[in-house]
Amino acid sequence: MFSEELKQYDWEETTRQIASKTTADVLRALGKSHCNIEDFMALLSPAAEPYLERMAQLSRKYTEARFGKTMSMFIPLYLTNSCSNSCVYCGFHRENPMERIILTPQQIEDEYRAIKRLGPFENILLVTGENPAKAGVEYLATAIDIAKPYFSNIKIEVMPLKADDYRTLCHHGMNGVICFQETYNRAHYKDYHPRGMKSIFEWRCDAFDRMGQAGVHSIGMGVLIGLERDWRTDVVMMARHLRYLQKHYWRTRYSINFPRMRPAQNEGFRPNCIMTDRQLAQATFAMRIFDHDVDISYSTREPAFIRDHMATLGVTTMSAESRVNPGGYHTYPQALEQFTVSDGRSAAEICRRLTELGRQPVWKDWDASFDLFGPRS
Repeated sequence: MFSEELKQYDWEETTRQIASKTTADVLRALGKSHCNIEDFMALLSPAAEPYLERMAQLSRKYTEARFGKTMSMFIPLYLTNSCSNSCVYCGFHRENPMERIILTPQQIEDEYRAIKRLGPFENILLVTGENPAKAGVEYLATAIDIAKPYFSNIKIEVMPLKADDYRTLCHHGMNGVICFQETYNRAHYKDYHPRGMKSIFEWRCDAFDRMGQAGVHSIGMGVLIGLERDWRTDVVMMARHLRYLQKHYWRTRYSINFPRMRPAQNEGFRPNCIMTDRQLAQATFAMRIFDHDVDISYSTREPAFIRDHMATLGVTTMSAESRVNPGGYHTYPQALEQFTVSDGRSAAEICRRLTELGRQPVWKDWDASFDLFGPRS
């Protein structure tokens, strides 16, 4: 399990290694066709900042060679804001006095129909708070079953599950899981997640192993930028995790996210660092140069101008017309959001802009029949 392997990487030492990278290290990495973790640290380091334009061109080159000029479009649906955790940065934390919503099967189908009226979405991400007692595996299986007539690609972003539970949901038609580790700093992890199952670092960190063991087709990873002062260290730890997963579960497709913390209805917590737009671009370019095949996703957390700019330089997946409250497309349009959305454009507006930028929005890029290996158990 990766939580054990992670113990060999000291957080402070990794931070020092990144800071010690020189111009020569950056140029060496830029001259390679395939980079290792040391090269990635150089590209992510302050020493690489003067080379951002060169990194952007390399990132564009590798992205177009692997993905062409396409942009995969998806839409999230929040099924519930009920949560048993107390994450200090999240609007859904259990101490927050708010109405808790768990969509019924009929409401879920109403949301699916409303989403289909927004655009030809085929990729949907089902999101819940972490409350397995009220919205557990059986509830998720029902939501997936209802989704199948409407969407060809169904992913979830929910509480970490057992391997057998992931297998069950795969058999129901789920083909992807997104899970943010939030931070790989074990020493500080519980400061941000003081109560609930999410407070157990190893249970969350090893969820990715359980996904791989269950044969999940697509796994999405991310760290929440703003929790730790050293965002670069967190991103390097995530890259190490990515390489570990690729080695052990090589049949799985992977995606990376760099979610920057957004305002939420949760007073008292302020980000420990602010990642600038240039730093977000640097992290994106560095990841693309490090891994030519990984999907890089930007959600509507990011403002329109950033998403437009990065659409040609490394990003391959985007959400559109997101509502980050349960039932936000039809049933409860005014419910409390988990965080504030930055890009509020309609799906049609986003697609027009992508087309102007020379990118082709792709609504369907996966189907069960595409899985050459067949069902996995």
